[in-house]
Amino acid sequence: MRKSNDFTTGRILGPLLRFMVPVFLAMFLQAMYGAVDLLIVGQFAQSLDVSAVSTGSQMMMTITNLVVSFAMGTTILLGQRIGEGRGREGGEVVGSSICLFGAIALCFTVLIPLLCRPLSAVMNAPEAAFDATAAYIRICGLGSLFIIAYNLIGSIFRGIGDSRTPLMTVLIACVCNIAGDLLLVAVFHMGTAGAAIATVFAQALSVVISLLVLRRRQLPFEFEKKDIRFRRDIIAQVTSLGLPIALQDLLVGISFLVLIAIVNKLGLIPSAGIGVAERVCGFIMLIPAAFMQAMAAFVAQNIGAGKYQRARRALAYAIAVSTGLAVVMFAVTFWRGDLLSGIFSNDPEVIAASADYLKAYAIDCLLTCFLFCFIGFFNGLGMTRFVMVQGIVGAFMVRIPVAFLMSREVPVSMFHIGLATPCSTVLQVTLCLICFAVANKRYLPSNRLGSPS
Repeated sequence: MRKSNDFTTGRILGPLLRFMVPVFLAMFLQAMYGAVDLLIVGQFAQSLDVSAVSTGSQMMMTITNLVVSFAMGTTILLGQRIGEGRGREGGEVVGSSICLFGAIALCFTVLIPLLCRPLSAVMNAPEAAFDATAAYIRICGLGSLFIIAYNLIGSIFRGIGDSRTPLMTVLIACVCNIAGDLLLVAVFHMGTAGAAIATVFAQALSVVISLLVLRRRQLPFEFEKKDIRFRRDIIAQVTSLGLPIALQDLLVGISFLVLIAIVNKLGLIPSAGIGVAERVCGFIMLIPAAFMQAMAAFVAQNIGAGKYQRARRALAYAIAVSTGLAVVMFAVTFWRGDLLSGIFSNDPEVIAASADYLKAYAIDCLLTCFLFCFIGFFNGLGMTRFVMVQGIVGAFMVRIPVAFLMSREVPVSMFHIGLATPCSTVLQVTLCLICFAVANKRYLPSNRLGSPS
């Protein structure tokens, strides 16, 4: 049986990259998940089904992202306990997390189906597709147990330094989702409902496979059935770590929705342009986001082992590699944003508007390579409240005000509106540098006499 990764000894860059690449691939497959749904529904169903799946999946993605962010609390705490060599307490962290997320799953299973129509109204689902959108949300809501279990298991794997198993399970889920879509949508013509059922079934299968893998694995912590109980102290720690991350992701997501709403008022072409650009950006930002998750797991183990210097060196390596990749992404996005936009649209005016907006995002690529690595570093330290604060400050003090002011220009420039995002990132990176200096004062004195490895 393969042992889990120990990030506290040996080389830094190799293990960090070997952990990061499967994280990136898993995130890429998850991003493709919705795209494949839309592609198959678009080919074999009606336009109202396309609208329903697009709107309903966006709502479910928002809910899922909240769960993923909240589950980071389990990843961080479990990683710290493993780094400290406290395997017995690692099992208690997993057991308490099962209870916590089981309760959340139960609430979602009841509430989401009951609120499917109000949620569809919040998303401004078109009248013709309203019932289908509500049906999609209702079916996915009934499968909340599998969606939440899948993401909790993924957080446990990352906490023990294993990013390959989550990649395998998401790959299996993707293949099953495609097969389910083809069967239920193309063959049985079930439209929106078929796409939703295929999604839930694929998640359920990935959960079963993940559990079978866990049972056969040699784990770096002790886990018994008696560990599955509510321990208030552990649940409080998981919540204090995960809730700020979830809240930050929610509010930052809202800020981008506000930005889109500002552009939507400018007309059809700008609205379609930013829609296409945001799809492109979703893929562009996968690389720094993967580094962020990898850094959180890597740093958590090393902080648990009392190796802050090693955690700092990992941050330097991550920034260096991420910056090199960011330069490539900047060049492609800034000068050939039209090619990227052309993947999602064939309208020359929409492509031009999207490419103009993407030039600003290209600049942001050069900044997020620092920001996301810092965020992962601070998450691993357990400084998730700071992560929440810097995200909210950047979103609501810079991104929204700058976008609004730029939208008042005559003539309106999509590039200038897009500059709201890198302006926000500049402030966030500055705050991270200040916090990094504070963290050094807190952790370095106890490490000066130790080995920097």
